[in-house]
Amino acid sequence: MLLPLPLGDGYDYRVPPNRVLRPGDFVRVPLGNRVVSGVVWGKGVGDFAPEKLKDILDSHETPPLAGGMRRFIDWVAAYTLQSRGAVLKMAMSVPDALNPPPPVTAYAASPEPGGFKMTAARKRVLEVAAGGPPRTAAELARLAACSPGVVRGLADAGGLHSVSLTPTAPVSNYDPALINEVALSPEQAVSAEDLVTKTADGGFSVTLLDGVPGSGKTEVYFEAVARALRDGGQVLVLLPEIALSAQWLARFRDRFGVAPAEWHSDLGQSQRRATWRAVAGGQARVVVGARSALMLPYADLRLIVVDEEHDTAFKQEDGVIYNARDMAVVRARLGQFPAVLVSATPSLETAVNARDGRYGISHLPARHGGAQLPDVVLVDLKEQTPPRGTWLSPLLTAELEKTFAAGEQAMLFLNRRGYAPLTLCRTCGYRFQCPRCTAWLVEHRFKTGPDGPGRLQCHHCGFSTRLPEHCPSCEAQASFAACGPGVERLAEEAALLFPDVRQVIAASDTIESPKAAADLVRRIEDHDVDLIIGTQIVAKGYHFPLLTLVGIVDADIGLTGGDLRAAERSYQLLYQVAGRSGRGRHPGRVLVQTVMPEHPVMQALQAEDREAFVAAEIKARQAASMPPFGRLVALIVSGRDEAAVDQAARALSRAAPQRDGVLVLGPAPAPFALLRGRHRRRLLLKADKGITVQNILHPWLQAVSLPRSVRVQVDVDPYSFL
Repeated sequence: MLLPLPLGDGYDYRVPPNRVLRPGDFVRVPLGNRVVSGVVWGKGVGDFAPEKLKDILDSHETPPLAGGMRRFIDWVAAYTLQSRGAVLKMAMSVPDALNPPPPVTAYAASPEPGGFKMTAARKRVLEVAAGGPPRTAAELARLAACSPGVVRGLADAGGLHSVSLTPTAPVSNYDPALINEVALSPEQAVSAEDLVTKTADGGFSVTLLDGVPGSGKTEVYFEAVARALRDGGQVLVLLPEIALSAQWLARFRDRFGVAPAEWHSDLGQSQRRATWRAVAGGQARVVVGARSALMLPYADLRLIVVDEEHDTAFKQEDGVIYNARDMAVVRARLGQFPAVLVSATPSLETAVNARDGRYGISHLPARHGGAQLPDVVLVDLKEQTPPRGTWLSPLLTAELEKTFAAGEQAMLFLNRRGYAPLTLCRTCGYRFQCPRCTAWLVEHRFKTGPDGPGRLQCHHCGFSTRLPEHCPSCEAQASFAACGPGVERLAEEAALLFPDVRQVIAASDTIESPKAAADLVRRIEDHDVDLIIGTQIVAKGYHFPLLTLVGIVDADIGLTGGDLRAAERSYQLLYQVAGRSGRGRHPGRVLVQTVMPEHPVMQALQAEDREAFVAAEIKARQAASMPPFGRLVALIVSGRDEAAVDQAARALSRAAPQRDGVLVLGPAPAPFALLRGRHRRRLLLKADKGITVQNILHPWLQAVSLPRSVRVQVDVDPYSFL
């Protein structure tokens, strides 16, 4: 028996007489003085006398957890060095979904209605009820153009009788005959045929769908989705950001006639419960969601698509630390079905796997419909210096003016939320820092929050406070200076330069739900917006035909800090941003403001030579035996007591493994040495490619006894070094 708790391995229970249970069944069992739900994992492994075992109480009325999902949970737990119960908890993330939903009260016309006062509204309700099946009060009220109170009052008067109905899963029924066909280019058709064949044949495969922005990658993998649906299977499409789903969902509905099931953090509890049961029962045929959608209990998964596979949002940094892209490949291998990785800028790991033949690859080298890739111009800020106190160079300002005069749209990209990343006192130099994190507080002026429209906020723990009237250090009044630009400050500058231009800020502060994203997309598509000022949330996935100019305000953000993936991630982000320009009939232009035009990232962007940049990155990583040519594991030691954290980190260092091909670095304070009130130290294990690091980590961690107040997180294949 496996329980969704981080309590080690499974537990043995006794199966009551006359009860038959199978692996995967969801059951209720006693645990101490409470009752919990778990999953039958197999035969008991302990040597216990039967009378010492507790009985399984009963079963849940839900389909069993499929064998492929159970094997996946075992694999993820072993790879990440987490307990199987902690991984199972992610698959059982909606405990209420294990029980059938309560019956729904519906109403139908009474065969012999009694005498009651007839009104126009009641007459409309009776006419609707007489012509159809039992309906809920809300549905009858909507169809009869009245309030639900009228329906319930009519039922009390005897004009309707109530009926208890079993709720049906809120999922769409796919009719293969209604799947719309689209015209593909010759290059798209070749790629689509490859994916469709692999989907139809079944069996494990991984294919990289590599195409420039605007090449129609989505329509290509929709062909494989259609094939999986015709064969009766389930499909999972992973997207890195909720905000990306607005246009994607519209394209999906146009192609398949219905909407897919969605899975992300913005769903309400009742929708999560219904969707979880629909996935487990196989009624939810297509699921689109964030990384957590990978852990849903699919009944018959036949295809996984990871769109924007390079995106760091697929990496979960808390709890069970895993990369959903890599785990999607594992899920496909264990389930023996295809996986498709999609990107215009594949991760170095994926590029190397494709180069070495472990993954198949399909190229889409040109934009669909004859659109051309935009011209990229590097703006050297040492020569094109913006006026003092501003951030837009004269060249970029002039291009913006031309774009608006032509009736076209523009985007300014700056990967900094808020108004300014740092606020300091002009008198004494005091800087506002988060009391719970090693991070400066970011000033926000436009968004209204609990502290009012102007506030200082930590983007790591959420701490927020008003900007005080006096400096906390020297008591100077009105002495604060905002240092550096965020998107809000950029919007302020653009409003002064172009007062008649309609602009919108697109950041996670302003796009907090799929509904907000859909509204923003509609406004831009309807040309109710001339200028989009955004962070990385607008860097990928969007298609706006009138958007012809992209200005990257500070392209050098992210190129420093010692992160081994800094150049790769910067190139991916900037290339994706540039790819928003010129996707329609009008040619596109991209202006990249930088103080390092000679940097390889900038040179590759301007020359449109991705292959040369990737080859140089591969050579550098290979020379240093860094991923994907070596293994890394981060150990993050944290706790409220700094002395206890330091002592635990030193104990881990003293017990570090000593063997060929393995090097342990640290401990050292993390760049964010204080995060959410916890002090943090890091150790980094570096190993040769062929070494199974889990076999080293297990004995190392078991050899050190740590206090309960100190936590050690293990991050196999780390992406963040903060």
